[in-house]
Amino acid sequence: MRLVLLAALLVAALPVFAAAPARPARLGLCAACHGETGMAQMPGAPNLAGQRLDYLRNALAQYHDGRRDVAVMRAAIGPVSDAELDALARWYSAQPPAPQARP
Repeated sequence: MRLVLLAALLVAALPVFAAAPARPARLGLCAACHGETGMAQMPGAPNLAGQRLDYLRNALAQYHDGRRDVAVMRAAIGPVSDAELDALARWYSAQPPAPQARP
């Protein structure tokens, strides 16, 4: 029984030990507005740190193909490959979000 419990605890801890994603080559492209760690550098730009990976992938795909028609985003990621967009989504989803302010 103890062995089963230990195995379950180890499996549950695996995500904690997963390697952080590598810094994407195109990070500077996004960091100008969204910050290198996903904390926005300019007013109106959303924080990306800690966003769900599937959300970021979907949003980037929509900017890339025009379903989300935001000129600055289309210009910024127009020449970026799908693999590079995936690396950016992985990077930002792995960054810790800002702590919530207490009222």
